[in-house]
Amino acid sequence: MQLVPTMVKFVVEYGKDTEPPSADGRLDAPSFHRNHDPIWSAIAGFLANRTGDVLEIGSGTGQHAVTFARRSPQLTWWPSDIFPSHLDSITAWRRHEDLANLRAPQRIDLGVSDWTWRADGHTGKALAAILCINVLHISTWRVSQNLFQGASRLLRPSGHLFIYGPFMRDGTHTAPSNAAFDAALRAENPEWGVRDIRDLRTLADKASLSLVEMTPMPANNLVLVFSRALRQN
Repeated sequence: MQLVPTMVKFVVEYGKDTEPPSADGRLDAPSFHRNHDPIWSAIAGFLANRTGDVLEIGSGTGQHAVTFARRSPQLTWWPSDIFPSHLDSITAWRRHEDLANLRAPQRIDLGVSDWTWRADGHTGKALAAILCINVLHISTWRVSQNLFQGASRLLRPSGHLFIYGPFMRDGTHTAPSNAAFDAALRAENPEWGVRDIRDLRTLADKASLSLVEMTPMPANNLVLVFSRALRQN
């Protein structure tokens, strides 16, 4: 009997690639229920006793922003996305949870090199942290470049960039499942794919960021923590 390879699935737009929204507009990401606690465990220590603003890039359904804002009331969370359907879902989750420190979502496109963020209609001040979950492998390399360039501009000294997803290490996949996932991504779009930590560190070096921690996650994913260096006098 010949075995038929299992189709590797991935989500780009929730509600289109997953179940439609609920009656009040909220979308649900199945992966959120598996990964939000491990991700929080990896980043919580870096956010403890910090105040200021955290920008999430590619917030998707909005569930991570809602959950993490609830767990860190001393921080102000700013979700963002590129898809109107995701922005609607984030708005619905925000309305449902009614958290004082979770702001309205804004459209941010990392395909634009000079992207920035806004706070209440004005250019946002320096950020305590930027969070990016499951974005880099379903976007072009230019998006990765622009993420690090933007982090260099927008993070305050000692601010952090958190990136979650699957990654290669020195040209090698960390598991056969990640290799299959990478092949499926590149079949969908040759400019997508699982990024190599070595290449991201090169971008970080150019942006005056340092990789300070790598935390293994379920399903052969990682959380990468990059820190912006303090300015030298």
